Order: sequence, then structure tokens, then C-alpha cells
Amino acid sequence: MNVRRGFLLALIALLLAVSFALIKPFLQYVLLALLLAFVLYPLQRRLEPRFGEAIAASVLIVGAVIAFFIPFAVVGATVAGDAMALARQLQTGGFGGFGISRVESLIQRYTGQQIDIASRLSAYAESAAQTLAGSAPDVFSALTHVLVGLGLLVFLLFFLLKDGEKLYGWVRNTTPLPETVQDDLYTSLNAITWAVLLGHVLVAVVQGGIAGLGLIVTGIPNAVFWTFLMIVLSLIPVVGSILIWGPAAIYLVTSGQTVAGVALAIWGLVVVSATDDFLRPILVDRYAELNPSIIIVGVIGGVYLLGFMGLFIGPILVGALKVVLELFDEYYEAL
Repeated sequence: MNVRRGFLLALIALLLAVSFALIKPFLQYVLLALLLAFVLYPLQRRLEPRFGEAIAASVLIVGAVIAFFIPFAVVGATVAGDAMALARQLQTGGFGGFGISRVESLIQRYTGQQIDIASRLSAYAESAAQTLAGSAPDVFSALTHVLVGLGLLVFLLFFLLKDGEKLYGWVRNTTPLPETVQDDLYTSLNAITWAVLLGHVLVAVVQGGIAGLGLIVTGIPNAVFWTFLMIVLSLIPVVGSILIWGPAAIYLVTSGQTVAGVALAIWGLVVVSATDDFLRPILVDRYAELNPSIIIVGVIGGVYLLGFMGLFIGPILVGALKVVLELFDEYYEAL
């Protein structure tokens, strides 16, 4: 390696590090923009011949706000309301009397010690309220950060959709790999991404929603909140929504609602489990063969490394590593 090439590589590494430092505060929004652009780009290609690049991208962004962000905000507000209602129920007696007072009596019965959990929770809540009141500038700063991040997301999404073809061409021309290798690489990465989004995210939403329907029918309080938790848990293979509907079924049986509890257990074991067993193999195998271990490692590691977006990006990155290793093995002699 000559001095000029070494200097250029060092300069590239430096600029990459600086660029990542600039992006890092808004990494979640950048990743979400990339993911949304990937999902919406097939529609962009269909709309471009009729409306042009800019108008098509604008229409898709407005549609994405209506289809994704507004329902997400409504569900988020409902979940927050259910969470607050759940906290109040636990303080005032919980579900069917199985709340803090019941827990206190059980602790006293089996340990002989009297604990006032309600008073301690009230003290913690008062302390938290004082902390929030004293950190109003921090709250304002966080709100400003969110608004700037959302603006950046919309800006990036618009240009990723509008200039996606040019960006893809630039990446292909810049990547120092043979055309055949790039064709296989991008085809496999496309399949991996769709497999994660459909076989991982979509199945989790369907599974959590169906399980939530069982909670609503059987009369479990705060069903929207528990449904949201089941969707998140369903993103992790093997774990799934049983961590919520299982205890809910036990609660119904122990509270005297035997028929409802048994019905919820059958619904979870048959319908919810069948949904996962039926949909996930079809959607994953249609696009790519992803072992559940890849999903688990990607989800857990992705959350630790990337936060919320790691739920989606983590499995894609681990799947991309699998693809690159297979391509390296296949084209080793040609590289």
C-alpha cells in the first residue's frame, strides 16, 4: 500500500467516524426513515410514471403519516391511559380485589411482617412528580429533540424515495465488487429484510392482536395495554404472547370465571399458537430461510445496541452477516 492510498483510506475512516458522530443523536430517526423508504419504495416506482418523483414521494409521506403515525399515536395514548388505569386499580384493590391490599395481606400472612406498599408507592409517585417538575427544561429539551428528529425523518424519507434509484446506482458504482457478486448480495439482502419485516414484525402484530381479542372477549381489564405488551413480546421468538394471556387465563380461573379462563387458554393454545406456526414459516420461507436463533440474537442484541429500532434492524444485520459469509465462501476464488 503506497502513502497516497493509505492517506486516502485514513481520511475516509476519519470522515466516516465524524459522519457517524453527527448522525448518532438522531440514529433512531435515520434508521426508521431507511426502513420506511425500503417498504414504500415499490409504491414509489408505481406512482412515479403518473405523478413524477417529487409528488409521488410527497403523497407516500402523507399516506405514511395517516396510515402509521396517527394510529400509532392513538394507540400510544390509549396504552398510556390503560397503564395509568392499571396503576390506579392496583392501588385501590386491583382486579377483583387482587391488588396491593391483597399482596400486603399475603406478605403479612406468610412472613409475619406488615408492609404498607400503597404508602410507599404514593411516596415514590410524589417524588417522581417533584423530579419531573424540577426537570422541566430537560423535558422541553427532549421534546425539541423529538420534533427535530421527526422533521429529519420526513426530510430523509422524501429524498430517499425521490432519489432512491440514483442512490442505489451510486452504491453499486462505488462498491468495489464484481457485478455478479453485487447482484446476489442485494437480492439476498432484499429477501432478508422482507423476511424480517413480514415473518417477524407482521406476524408479531397479528399474533398479539389475536391474543388481545381473546382478552377483550373474556373481559380482562386494560386489554389494549396488555395487547401492546403481547405484540412486543411476540417480536421475540419462543417467548411470545403466552407470558400475558397465560397468567390472564389463570387469573380468570382463580377469580371464579372458570369458563372464561379455560376459553382464553384454549384460544391461546390453539388459535394464537396456530397463527404463529402457520404464518411465520410461510412468510419467512417465501423470502429467506431465517433460523429463529438469528431473530433472537438480532432482537436482543439490536435493542441493547440501537434501542427501539433494534427490534427491526438487529435481525436484518445478523441476517446480512449470514448472507455476506455465504457470498464470500461462494465467490472466494473470484474476488
